[in-house]
Amino acid sequence: MRVNESGRSMIEMLGVLAIIGVLSVGGIAGYSKAMNKFKTNKIADNVSMIVANVKTLYAQQNTYTGLTNGTAVSMGVIPDELGTAYSDDTATLTNAFNGPVFINVSDSTASGDKKAFIIEFNNLSREACIALSTNDWGSGYSSGLIALQVNNSSQAASNSSATMKNTLSGVYIGNPGTACTGSTCATTTATPGGSSQAVPLNVVEAAKACSCNTGNNCSIAWKYY
Repeated sequence: MRVNESGRSMIEMLGVLAIIGVLSVGGIAGYSKAMNKFKTNKIADNVSMIVANVKTLYAQQNTYTGLTNGTAVSMGVIPDELGTAYSDDTATLTNAFNGPVFINVSDSTASGDKKAFIIEFNNLSREACIALSTNDWGSGYSSGLIALQVNNSSQAASNSSATMKNTLSGVYIGNPGTACTGSTCATTTATPGGSSQAVPLNVVEAAKACSCNTGNNCSIAWKYY
């Protein structure tokens, strides 16, 4: 009596496993890309919401005096996903890439008028940095944007050491901006109609500014009045 047995050979099984492996890698890469885009869009929404809410909150005031993370949270101008816990007028805010977020009062002119504020997002991916810096945040001062600054490394572990806050404090309405002169640059500052660097950055300029190729180390700050 002859019994016929059918089944997969070892070579066929290895082939199936190889196909599954390729599909899995492709799926992971696709998921990672989709998540990065989702987080980037979330940050763009966060910034737009914070700007609108802060301007509304201070609409009847002459300055943004007293604006901090804690003040913004206590007054309900911060999206809940960034953080809601605060004490003693301080608050820890975290963005979609798990980087710190800082909000500070600043000046729109050299007279020290406190009529501007800065929003800083740290620990962004390079892809997010490029997408956000090429976004149209306002090509004219009617948008309220004074400057957008990009740094190729995470700038702050705490608000007291936020160097983007410090460098943007000296950028006022009408500033020409600071362009990247080499293939990469530590800091790029773009302004509406800036003669040296205008917003939005084009893709080539953004790629130079967002030269944080390892990990999520890019930082972007927006200054509004």
